[in-house]
This record gives sequence, structure tokens and C-alpha cells, in this order.
Amino acid sequence: MASSSGSSSTLFHHLLLYRRPGAAAPPQLPYSSSSFSSRSSHWHSTLTLIPKSKYHDDRRRRRLWSSFKNRPETECPVPVDQQPMKEYEALADSFPFSWASADLVEYCSRLFATGAFFALFVGLPVSWVGSKSHEPLSLALGAASSGLFVAILAVVRMYLGWAYVGNRLLSATVEYEETGWYDGQIWVKTAEVLARDRLLGSFSVKPVLGRLKNSLVVLGISLLICIVLLVNSDDNNNNSNVGLKNASFSISSDHRRAIPGVYNDEAARNFEPDAFCGDQTLVQ
Repeated sequence: MASSSGSSSTLFHHLLLYRRPGAAAPPQLPYSSSSFSSRSSHWHSTLTLIPKSKYHDDRRRRRLWSSFKNRPETECPVPVDQQPMKEYEALADSFPFSWASADLVEYCSRLFATGAFFALFVGLPVSWVGSKSHEPLSLALGAASSGLFVAILAVVRMYLGWAYVGNRLLSATVEYEETGWYDGQIWVKTAEVLARDRLLGSFSVKPVLGRLKNSLVVLGISLLICIVLLVNSDDNNNNSNVGLKNASFSISSDHRRAIPGVYNDEAARNFEPDAFCGDQTLVQ
């Protein structure tokens, strides 16, 4: 009976070591293969001696630990539509903000189509009505300036939206409203949420902002060049018109007054018609 109790306690000790989480493999039992097969029925009877309360407590403790490890540290109180992650997803699918995150060729083609549409259907008629000379170069520059201006407005709008979402992703706190503007709250992000948002903001939002900045620089320089050319063309047209008017005025005035230092019979007849009344060759 003593040997049976001793072997049972040894087996119980080995089973506990085997079921402990993270423990090493149990050492070799001091039984041969023949004795192992002969004692299988004895093992089954010995397992019934394990206190089930301790066994179930150990399983319950491991289950609770795994659930606590997978559960977030703090539940996010921010409404779903005001969370930076959801705002990013909504912005990336909305018009026209989705243009900035699209392919470079698609982004440039959409901006060009928008500017060309306004240049042809808005800028060109306005330039035609407002221009006095109706020069083709002036009309083209005016239409191009209007198209570039509309494209700049579109890029500025996209930049403001992406910058807002990027700041909320990179910030360690989130400002939100529970029911309205009068009950604003601030929630501090957890370490997991902050790492996820900053990763998204660094690798998804910052490249879009860089593209929009470059677009603003290129469009701004192009608009400035168009304005300078338009002003110079208007000045040239005005100067040419003034020169033509002065030339026509001087030609017409030659018949009415004399040029200083130069004698002219026609001018003398205009000033002193009585002196040439007898000369039929000068009478008109």
C-alpha cells in the first residue's frame, strides 16, 4: 500500500509539472516500457485522484489572462464618425479628396480636366466680354489664368482636408463632441492606438500632403507667369493703339496747322486764306 501511494504521488508530481504553462518537459519516469503498459490502468485510476478544483482553477486563470491580454486597455469613448481612423477612410473615398491619394497620372489628368473645363466654358467667355482688343493671345492667357485659378482652389481644398485628418492621426489626443459643440471632450490615445494612427499618418497622409504642396507651387508659378504675360500683352496693345491714334491725329492735323520750322503752302493757305484768294491752283 505504501509503494502504491508513493508511485501515485510521484505520478501526480510529474503530471503537475507537465500541465504547468511554460514548464519544461517532464523528466523520464522511472518505469520501463513493459511496466508502463502494465500500469496504464493504474494511471487511469490515479488521474481520478487529481483535485479537480486546482485543475479547473488553472484553466480558468489562463483563460482570463488571455482575454485580458487581447482586450484593449481602455475602450475608446470617441464616436465612430469622429475617430481619426474612420475620418481617414471617409476622406480617402470622398470627392474630390480621393484624387490626391490616387495614381499620379490620374491625379494630374483630373486636375487638368477641371482647369480646362473652367477655362473653356467660363474663362474664355469672360475674357472675350472684358477684352477690348479681342487679341487671340490675350484671350488664351485670360482663359488659362481662370483655369489655373480654379485648379489652385481645388488643390487648396484637398490640402486643408488632408492636413486636418493628418493632424488628428499624429496627435496624441483626440478632440470630440458627444452630442454637440457645447460638450467637447478630449481623449488621450492609448499606446496601441497612437502607434497605429501615427503609422498611418506617416506613410499614408504625409506623401499626399507633399504631392499637394508640389502641385500648389507649380500651379502658382504657372498662374503668375500667365498674369505677367497677360499684363504685358495688354500694355503692348494699349501702346500700339495710342501710337496709331497719335499718328492719325498728326496726319489729320497737318492739313490745319503748320509744322514749326517747315514752310508749307497748304498750311499757309489755311492760316492766311486771303493771301491766296487769287491763286486758282491752291483753291480746293
